[in-house]
Amino acid sequence: MSKTYVVIYSYTSDSELREKTRQVHRDYLSSLADGTLLVAGAWAPTEDPGGLLIFRSEDRAGVQTIVDEDPYTKAGVVATADIREWAPPLGPLSDALNGKGSVGN
Repeated sequence: MSKTYVVIYSYTSDSELREKTRQVHRDYLSSLADGTLLVAGAWAPTEDPGGLLIFRSEDRAGVQTIVDEDPYTKAGVVATADIREWAPPLGPLSDALNGKGSVGN
């Protein structure tokens, strides 16, 4: 059974490296849009550099592999990646995120 995992990225201060690697990072994440990656994006410009990614996976090891293979990780853009299982009890998407329906229904 798939579970929902949240990944919180903190980026290094090397904005030039981040910009240089951005497209290949986005292409990689787009390849996971088969239902593995639910949503991803950087924090607003007023926040510290980083981003939030939400995945569906059978286990944490699967998400760790995704993070390890991310071009941002390989290039050294990601300073830290905090992976957490997430089971939100409230909200219009909570059932889908807990495996009791599909996102958008």
